[in-house]
Amino acid sequence: MGTYLSIGSSLFGVVSVVRQLREARAEQDALRLTDAVVSAAAIATGVALLARELRRMNRDGNDVLSD
Repeated sequence: MGTYLSIGSSLFGVVSVVRQLREARAEQDALRLTDAVVSAAAIATGVALLARELRRMNRDGNDVLSD
Protein backbone atom coordinates (compact mmCIF):
# COMPACT_ATOMS: atom_id res chain seq x y z
CA MET A 1 0.00 0.00 0.00
CA GLY A 2 2.87 2.36 0.76
CA THR A 3 4.18 1.88 -2.76
CA TYR A 4 0.94 3.15 -4.25
CA LEU A 5 0.93 6.12 -1.89
CA SER A 6 4.47 6.98 -2.98
CA ILE A 7 3.49 6.81 -6.65
CA GLY A 8 0.50 9.09 -6.06
CA SER A 9 2.44 11.63 -4.07
CA SER A 10 5.17 11.71 -6.71
CA LEU A 11 2.62 12.39 -9.44
CA PHE A 12 1.03 15.14 -7.37
CA GLY A 13 4.47 16.62 -6.71
CA VAL A 14 5.32 16.70 -10.41
CA VAL A 15 2.15 18.62 -11.21
CA SER A 16 2.86 21.08 -8.41
CA VAL A 17 6.48 21.64 -9.46
CA VAL A 18 5.56 22.18 -13.12
CA ARG A 19 3.03 24.81 -12.09
CA GLN A 20 5.58 26.45 -9.79
CA LEU A 21 8.19 26.50 -12.56
CA ARG A 22 5.78 28.15 -14.98
CA GLU A 23 4.78 30.82 -12.49
CA ALA A 24 8.39 31.53 -11.49
CA ARG A 25 9.47 31.91 -15.11
CA ALA A 26 6.51 34.15 -15.93
CA GLU A 27 7.29 36.41 -12.98
CA GLN A 28 11.06 36.11 -13.50
CA ASP A 29 11.47 35.24 -9.83
CA ALA A 30 14.90 33.64 -9.39
CA LEU A 31 14.26 32.50 -5.82
CA ARG A 32 11.00 30.71 -6.66
CA LEU A 33 12.66 29.21 -9.73
CA THR A 34 15.48 27.87 -7.56
CA ASP A 35 12.94 26.45 -5.12
CA ALA A 36 11.12 24.69 -7.96
CA VAL A 37 14.35 23.21 -9.32
CA VAL A 38 15.33 21.90 -5.88
CA SER A 39 11.83 20.44 -5.46
CA ALA A 40 12.13 18.76 -8.86
CA ALA A 41 15.45 17.24 -7.80
CA ALA A 42 13.83 15.91 -4.62
CA ILE A 43 11.03 14.33 -6.65
CA ALA A 44 13.55 12.78 -9.05
CA THR A 45 15.41 11.28 -6.11
CA GLY A 46 12.17 9.93 -4.66
CA VAL A 47 11.22 8.35 -7.97
CA ALA A 48 14.66 6.74 -8.24
CA LEU A 49 14.28 5.29 -4.73
CA LEU A 50 10.79 4.05 -5.56
CA ALA A 51 12.02 2.41 -8.78
CA ARG A 52 14.80 0.69 -6.84
CA GLU A 53 12.32 -0.60 -4.27
CA LEU A 54 9.99 -1.89 -7.01
CA ARG A 55 12.90 -3.69 -8.69
CA ARG A 56 13.92 -5.18 -5.36
CA MET A 57 10.37 -6.36 -4.67
CA ASN A 58 10.16 -7.87 -8.15
CA ARG A 59 13.53 -9.61 -7.79
CA ASP A 60 12.59 -11.06 -4.39
CA GLY A 61 9.51 -12.63 -5.93
CA ASN A 62 6.97 -10.45 -4.19
CA ASP A 63 4.12 -9.52 -6.46
CA VAL A 64 3.75 -5.74 -6.43
CA LEU A 65 0.05 -6.02 -7.30
CA SER A 66 -0.75 -8.66 -4.68
CA ASP A 67 -2.13 -6.07 -2.22
